[in-house]
Amino acid sequence: MSLKALPSVETLANQLSQHCPLPKPLIIGFVRREIDQWRTKLLAGETHEREEIEADISGKLEHFSASRLQPVINGTGVLIHTNLGRSPLGKTAANALQQIATGYSNLEFNLPEGTRGKRAGYLETALACLLGADSATAVNNCAAALVIILRHLANGEKNEVIVSRGELVEIGGGFRIPEILETSGAKLVEVGATNKTHLSDYANAITPNTALILKVHRSNFYIGGFTSEPEVAELSALAKEHDFPLVEDIGSGAMMNTDELAPIDHEPTPQAALRNGVDLVCFSGDKLLGGPQSGIIAGNSKLVAGIKNEPFFRAVRCDKLILTVLQESIDEYLRTQADPSKTDIPTLRNLAETVENLQARAEKILSEIGTLSKAEIQIISSTATTGGGTMPTSQIPSVALALTPTGISLNKLSKSLRIGSPAIVGYTESNRFCLDLRTIFPWQDEAISATLKQLLA
Repeated sequence: MSLKALPSVETLANQLSQHCPLPKPLIIGFVRREIDQWRTKLLAGETHEREEIEADISGKLEHFSASRLQPVINGTGVLIHTNLGRSPLGKTAANALQQIATGYSNLEFNLPEGTRGKRAGYLETALACLLGADSATAVNNCAAALVIILRHLANGEKNEVIVSRGELVEIGGGFRIPEILETSGAKLVEVGATNKTHLSDYANAITPNTALILKVHRSNFYIGGFTSEPEVAELSALAKEHDFPLVEDIGSGAMMNTDELAPIDHEPTPQAALRNGVDLVCFSGDKLLGGPQSGIIAGNSKLVAGIKNEPFFRAVRCDKLILTVLQESIDEYLRTQADPSKTDIPTLRNLAETVENLQARAEKILSEIGTLSKAEIQIISSTATTGGGTMPTSQIPSVALALTPTGISLNKLSKSLRIGSPAIVGYTESNRFCLDLRTIFPWQDEAISATLKQLLA
């Protein structure tokens, strides 16, 4: 094929922009880069037709456009789905976010005095109140919280951090506790075995260079069988005896007793950790807490103050949007502590939703859809999970819509729903496409009915 037959950048960009919502300059730049790559192939002697090139560029642009952040209906049954943005926000937090984001705020301004104010002062007080802690603060994620704790406490010659081998976990994105310690400048001292670590293992590892004992909650995996580990109170007493702190990374950040919300295991809470003698605790704000991506640090007021004075703290501090949503989320917990069923936090509501209510919603959706010509649809019992690297053994009874395609392939059905508007993501099981209602909000039921009727009727 001659280079003269390559489509014009402007012509093809104009053609594609008629059906693509992306800004025109972005489409032009994308098309130009793709045509440059095709030109290289043709100069190397490859033979291709214009239609093939245009179809390839069009498909790649469609794929690129779909990568833009957009709403997704989560029918996977995974409540804290990392790929789908983890925990959704409640309406109160979302409304507050809109007000702060679209105007000015008193982020660092004292309104009564008319002077420079304390950043996150209200949030830190509310956090300490909720956690029963002397002091608290927040940074942009839990990994950052752990890094800055270690940078502050483990430095110079006194930089050894004692961790049980059974707690050297890997968190999301391939980051591992040993690597986080290395990044912070701390020296890892491993003790015990994978399944058993004794108090004597910690005691025997203490040297004049020990900076702290670090406990890491195994939130994303489970060890069972022949296991044992010291009680937190025992570790606390050992740390106090040698005059260094005990720090615990709780990970998932459950603020309430999970076993009281759903028929699942009890997840450790930061409140309990602090009551048991932990000097500093850190955990995520966007998992079981149900807030924005953030890392919360709470505990001894002197230690928290020292962390906030670290130069590195500015690099990981929260912006006004994170602070706004986190503030509203914590306020919601404080308002609904007496009756969690009235909470505005979606993750807690989804956990506590009854199977009876889910069944009633499924039956209503089924009646609205009616008969489908390209699929058979039925209501089935399903099992939801918490996800997000939390409570790996959790199995929550749920209800799902199961579609068995008859006039369309299962792969085509799944893709058609994923690339639709709204995008709908489910899971496949036993040659059926399933949508678990525990992670679908009631106000999304109508969109589910309309989409399935349009696609399969």
